[in-house]
Formats: sequence, structure tokens, C-alpha cells
Amino acid sequence: MAPQSLPGWSDVLRAHAATDLSARRVTAQLRACEASALAFCRLLERWHRGDAHPATAGQREAALRHAADRVETAIAGLEGPLSQYLLELEPERAEGRSWYLGPGAGELVEWQPVLDRAGVRASANRVAAVYLELAMLVRALEGLADAARIDSAPDRSSLWAGLFDLRDTLLGSTVDDLRALAA
Repeated sequence: MAPQSLPGWSDVLRAHAATDLSARRVTAQLRACEASALAFCRLLERWHRGDAHPATAGQREAALRHAADRVETAIAGLEGPLSQYLLELEPERAEGRSWYLGPGAGELVEWQPVLDRAGVRASANRVAAVYLELAMLVRALEGLADAARIDSAPDRSSLWAGLFDLRDTLLGSTVDDLRALAA
């Protein structure tokens, strides 16, 4: 007998989706956003710990540009599926509240000394803003998965509010900051 997998955030989205197709599309793009966000954050976290990988400053700058470009591409691909999902999901009452929190103390890092030590020329303010938003995206999806596992997923109205907030954040200044970092 095959072991059953635990429910995750995609199960919550599927449960509230108007169609299976819209659930699959938004899930695929959110997975791409999650994977690229994790790669971006982990790259910076390695530098924060003093692990100067890749080996040269030029390669590190290229790695940051590549990671930013990868996230920007994933977020750009999220706009259509997430907007359609939100349109289909829109609840009768707009009383829901977002189900994820803002940044935690561990996500507030002064990136200028880290970038200087790594030999990377990039705007520390943009790096900090992108890191915070991507860390919040990852944490929001993890929180939604945890809620699904303990059978306490947000209701339709709250799911809509949280996804709406994520969309506005990611498709606004975060995309602009990512484009600047990728350039």
C-alpha cells in the first residue's frame, strides 16, 4: 500500500478552484515562484554566512542577476493564472483577511556589508526589499500547507484576501526591483 501524502497549499487552492485547469495553472506558476524564490534567498543566505560561492566576485554578480531574472520570469508568468484564479474565487463577501504575516526579525538583514564582502555591486535596498517579499511568499505558502495539514485552511474569503495581497506585492515593486537587479 502506497503511503498517502500530506495535504499541501496546492490542495487548498484546488479545493476552492472553479475549475481544475485554473487550479493546475496557478499551482504550476506558484511552484515556479516558490522554487526560484528559495534559490534567490539561499544564494544571499550563503553569502551572509560567509560562503562566497561562486568563487569570484564577477561570478557572484552573475549569479545574483540570474537568480533575480529567474524569479522575475516566474512572477511574470504568475500574473495571468493568479488573476484568473482570483476572479473565479472572488467571494460574495469581502470580509476575509490575509492568512500570512509580515516579515520576521530573522528576515531583516542589512545587506550592504554582505554584498560588499561578496564583491557584488547591487543596490542593498533592492536586495533587502526583494529578499523580504520572497521570504514572505515562501513562508505564506508553507503556512498555507501547514494549515491544510491540520485541517484549518482559510475560508474562501480569507484565501482570496491573502492571494490578492501576494499578487499586489509581487507584481508591484518586487518585479521592478527584480528587473533592476537582473539588469
